[in-house]
Amino acid sequence: MGRVSQAQAEENRRRVVETASRLFREQGTHVSVVDLMKASGLTHGGFYKQFASKEALVDEATAHAFGELTRLHRDGLEQHAGRRDAAQRALIDTYLSVEHRDGAADGCPAAALAGDMARAPGDPEARRVYAEGVADFAECLTTEDQDGIIRLCTMLGALVLARATKGSPLSEEILTTARAALRETT
Repeated sequence: MGRVSQAQAEENRRRVVETASRLFREQGTHVSVVDLMKASGLTHGGFYKQFASKEALVDEATAHAFGELTRLHRDGLEQHAGRRDAAQRALIDTYLSVEHRDGAADGCPAAALAGDMARAPGDPEARRVYAEGVADFAECLTTEDQDGIIRLCTMLGALVLARATKGSPLSEEILTTARAALRETT
């Protein structure tokens, strides 16, 4: 089989990063390179032509996931014509929804990757990328009346608990209660 063009190699890399971003949020960073490449529609043999290591892919996929989160927030501001309070309410409602609870692959990387980042040995680059993403997200949640870190902790904690209790009435109660509490401060 012949060599791929530079454009095709870049497209393959983009596809692997996007796939990894989704799979890591859904299943954790322990997903094997073989499974990841298969999900990307590529063979695992080409992985190390694209990435120095799996850790390098975790770094890039984490940054990609937080980039998606930033774009969603920016799009929400644009959709609400710059009315930050309306955008914040919409973000809270979406974040603390049953759909987000059930859709980890496309959901918040702060919630999905927290356990993996906490358990990662040493001081991986992904943890720095994660910390920056969390700080940026908290900044987006800051209002005149409420610190963004408090809001993020409430939202993230509620989402993680709702996911962990999915299938019980408590799961939706957690989402509803946290959503109501946060909307009071918006």
